[in-house]
Amino acid sequence: MFVDSHCHLDKIDTDKLGTDLATIVKNAERKGVRHMLCVCVTLDQFRPMAAAVEPFDNVSLSCGLHPLYVKDEKTPADDFYKTLVELGADPRVIAVGETGLDYFYDPDSKAIQQQAFAKHIAAANTLKKPLIIHTRDAQQDTLAILKEGKAEKCKGVLHCFTESLEMAQQAIDELDFYVSLSGILSFRNAEELRATAKALPLERLLIETDSPWLAPVPHRGKQNQPAYVADVAKCLAEVKGVSIEEVAEVTTNNFNELFKQHV
Repeated sequence: MFVDSHCHLDKIDTDKLGTDLATIVKNAERKGVRHMLCVCVTLDQFRPMAAAVEPFDNVSLSCGLHPLYVKDEKTPADDFYKTLVELGADPRVIAVGETGLDYFYDPDSKAIQQQAFAKHIAAANTLKKPLIIHTRDAQQDTLAILKEGKAEKCKGVLHCFTESLEMAQQAIDELDFYVSLSGILSFRNAEELRATAKALPLERLLIETDSPWLAPVPHRGKQNQPAYVADVAKCLAEVKGVSIEEVAEVTTNNFNELFKQHV
């Protein structure tokens, strides 16, 4: 049984797929997906997201502000930490984020990205819930801000990981973090990422879809969905030279350990 540790169910275009969210969740269950973590990207979208997935007992939530949306956030800066803690106290919220730094797509907003990131870490420590980290072309600053904020207290995951082996090892060794792999692992040009995945201990890895984006092989070009996390697991099993059953068991145990769940 698999866990999709990072998806955006509320972003899936159900009209384009000609289906509804209940069917998408059922499709995932039929593929052996036991649980899904639906990840928030802006605070004003948290309540609509929570309402959309409320019927599904096998879907949990995160609460946070993606670094690429910090410039558009409507919550006043002085109220941001308080609002994040209030929303994050919802019992279905098991993580804070996604948060982090993205200097690849928006280097001009570095300063406000860093400020928001620090507040997420403080909120995660207050809530005693782990962080979900987005990092792109910002390895040194991401690790530095995590360490400065004492993120090892709440722990977390570097999601949809595409950065260096050295960064992953630092996050694991110094912050007690996990690393999550998406469908990118199966892409033809992802040799370096596969080498990184092979070098990292399975006991520190999670799997995800990041749906509706980044559909894995053999679904490239399609809208991604949680059912496809089984294909990510298959690819990881091939990379690690282990059975898909072992990948399923260990990554599910890792999810439970990090997020204090029993799925």
